[in-house]
Amino acid sequence: MNLYHLYGEKYSNMKNLFVLFCFFFLNLSFSQKKQDFILKSPDGKIEVKIAVNDKISWTISHEKDLILAPSEMSMTLEGNTVLGKNAVVINSKKESVDASFETPFYKKKSVQNKYNQLVLDFKNDFSIEYRAFDDGAAYRFITKKKKQITVQSEEVVLNFDQDYNTLMPYVRDLRNPKDPFISSFESHYENKKISEFAKDTLAFLPFLIDYKNHKKAVFLEANLEDYPGLFVTNNSSKSGFESRFSKYPLKETNGGFNNLNKLITERADYLVKTKGTRTFPWRAIVISENDSALANNDMVQKLSEPSKIKDVSWIKPGKVAWDWWNDWNIYNIDFKAGINTQTYKYYIDFASKNKVEYVVLDEGWSIETDIMKHNPNIDLEALIAYAKERNVGIILWSSWMALNNNIDGIFENYAKLGIKGFKVDFIDRDDAKMVNSVYDIAQKAANHKLLLDFHGMYKPTGIQRTYPNILNFEGVKGLENNKWTPNDDVPLYDTTIPFIRMMAGPMDYTPGAMRNATKSEFKPSHSNPVSQGTRCHQLALYTIFEAPLQMMADSPTAYMKEQESTDFIAKVPTTFDETVSLNGEVGKFVTIARRKANTWYLASITNWDSREITIDFSFLEKGKKFEAEIFSDGLNADKAANDYKREIITVDSTTKLTYRLASGGGLAIIIK
Repeated sequence: MNLYHLYGEKYSNMKNLFVLFCFFFLNLSFSQKKQDFILKSPDGKIEVKIAVNDKISWTISHEKDLILAPSEMSMTLEGNTVLGKNAVVINSKKESVDASFETPFYKKKSVQNKYNQLVLDFKNDFSIEYRAFDDGAAYRFITKKKKQITVQSEEVVLNFDQDYNTLMPYVRDLRNPKDPFISSFESHYENKKISEFAKDTLAFLPFLIDYKNHKKAVFLEANLEDYPGLFVTNNSSKSGFESRFSKYPLKETNGGFNNLNKLITERADYLVKTKGTRTFPWRAIVISENDSALANNDMVQKLSEPSKIKDVSWIKPGKVAWDWWNDWNIYNIDFKAGINTQTYKYYIDFASKNKVEYVVLDEGWSIETDIMKHNPNIDLEALIAYAKERNVGIILWSSWMALNNNIDGIFENYAKLGIKGFKVDFIDRDDAKMVNSVYDIAQKAANHKLLLDFHGMYKPTGIQRTYPNILNFEGVKGLENNKWTPNDDVPLYDTTIPFIRMMAGPMDYTPGAMRNATKSEFKPSHSNPVSQGTRCHQLALYTIFEAPLQMMADSPTAYMKEQESTDFIAKVPTTFDETVSLNGEVGKFVTIARRKANTWYLASITNWDSREITIDFSFLEKGKKFEAEIFSDGLNADKAANDYKREIITVDSTTKLTYRLASGGGLAIIIK
C-alpha cells in the first residue's frame, strides 16, 4: 500500500482540523474584542448601546428615535497611549440607583437621582462609567494608574443621522484675537443646521439640537475639575461635532480689557498633568419630548460632587443692590454721586429699607491691580459698619488677576473687616490651570466664610453643588449688553436661555431695569440704560432666571420712583423648595412656577411676538383658596413698555386664567 495514501489523507484531515481550529480561535478572539453592551433608562425609553471594537462608541435612542448616531470616545495619554483604541474589556458591572440629595441653595429643596449604570473595566487600568437617566445619558473616563499621568488629548464625538437644526453659542467675544480659548463665554444662539456650523470656529457648551419630531437634546459637561472645559467644532463629515480643548498654559502676560486678563503666550502640548487615579468630567446629553421640561432639569446637579463645606449655615442667598449697570446714577440728593462713601451709604439705605440683603461695590472702589489699596473717596470700614447696623452685607468686586496675586491675604483681611463675599471678574478662560484656580478660590473663600459670584466666567459645571458658597456665575449675555448693543434681540435670548444655558446652573444676568422700551424705541444708553421689552418682562425674570445671588441692576433712585415694582421684586426669593415648568417653547415663551414655603411665584415671558397664554393653577394645593398679586402687561404696553396692571384676586387649583403678553412682554404673580 502506498504509504502516502495511507498517511497523507490522515495528515490532510489533521491539517484541515488545524486550520478550522485556528479559525475558531481567531473568531473567538475577534468576538471577544468586539463586544456590545446595552444600558436602558429606568423608564425604558432611553437606550444606550456601547460598542467596543477597535474603538469605543456609544449610540443613544429615545423610543424609536435615534438621538445620537455611533460616536467615538477616547483619551490619549503621554507616550501615545490611547485609552479606547483596541480596548479589552476585563469586567462589566451594572447597577440601579434610586436616591435623592438635599439642595439648600437651588430651585428645589431636594433632587431625585434615579438611573441605571454600567461600568466597563478595561485592560490598561482604565474604566468608562455610563449612566442612563429618564431624561438623558452620560459617560466619563476613570483611570486607576499609580503615578501621575499627562493627558495629551480627549476625543469626544457627537454624530447625528440627519442634518438637524442647532442653537449654537459660538466663541465671539475674544479677549485675545489670536487665542479663541480666551473668551467671556457670552453669545447669542445661532440657529443653523449642523452642516452650516461656521468654519474654523469654536462653540462652547451647552448647546441644543432640534430634532424633526419635536424632541430636543442639550449637550452639557459636569464635574469639571483639574481639567479643561469642552469646546466643539464641526467634524470632517459635517454630520456632527468633535471636541477641542485648550492646552495647558505655560506662559502668561497681562492683557485684555484694561489689562485685567492673563493672556496665554505659550501653551504646552498637553491638556493637564494630573493624578493617575481619578474620575474625569462627565459628557452628558439631556433629552426632552417637550421644551418646557428643559427649563426644569437637574442633570448637572446629579452628576456633580457633593458639598465639601460641612457647615453651610453661614451661606445666605439674597438680592443685591448693584451700582455699575446704573452708572452710580442717583439724584435728588445734596452730594455728588459717584464712587464715594456718601453714594454707597445711599445704596445701603435703599437696601435696608427694601430688605435687600447685599450691596456690591463694583470696580472703582479700589486700585484695580491691587485691591488692598482703596480708592481714597471710599471709607470701607465706615461703610461696613454702616451696613451692619442696617442688616445689609457688603460684597466687593475684584478682577481674578488682582485676587490671584494674594488670595490668602486678601480673603483673610476682608473677612476680618466684615465683608460677606467677592464678585470675581475677568476669568475668561477654562483651561485646567484656571479651573484649578476657581476651585482653589472657592475653598479658600469657604475657609473664611465668604460668598462668591464669578463673572467673566465659563458656564457652571457643578462646582456650585460642591462649593455652595458660589452663589452665581456669569457666562451669560446679560442685561449689561443693553448699554452698548442696539441690534441684539434680547427677548429672543431671554426666552432661549432658560432651556439651554440655565440647565448648566445659575446665571448672573442682572435683571431689574425700571426704564423699559419697545422694539422700535430701544436705544442703548450708558448712564440711563434701558431694557428691551416691558416692565413685567423684567419683573418676571426674578422668578424665571435661577440666581441664588440676584442683582437689582437699576439705581436706588429709579427703584424708589417705581416703589410698587420694587416691592414686588423684593418679595421674590432667590432659592426655592419646588419648581414646576408649566409651558414654553424655545425662543418663543416660557412659564415657570416656583414655591418657597407656602408661597408660589409664577412668571411668564415672551419674545417680540405678542401672545395669549393660559395659566393653569392646578399645581396649587387642592381645596384651598389663595391670594394672587398679579402684574400683567398694560393695555398700552405695546407703545409704552413701562405700562402694567396690578391686581389682587383669589385663585385655587381649579382656576385657569388667560393673559395677553405684549410684544417683549411678561407676567409676574405671587400666590399666597
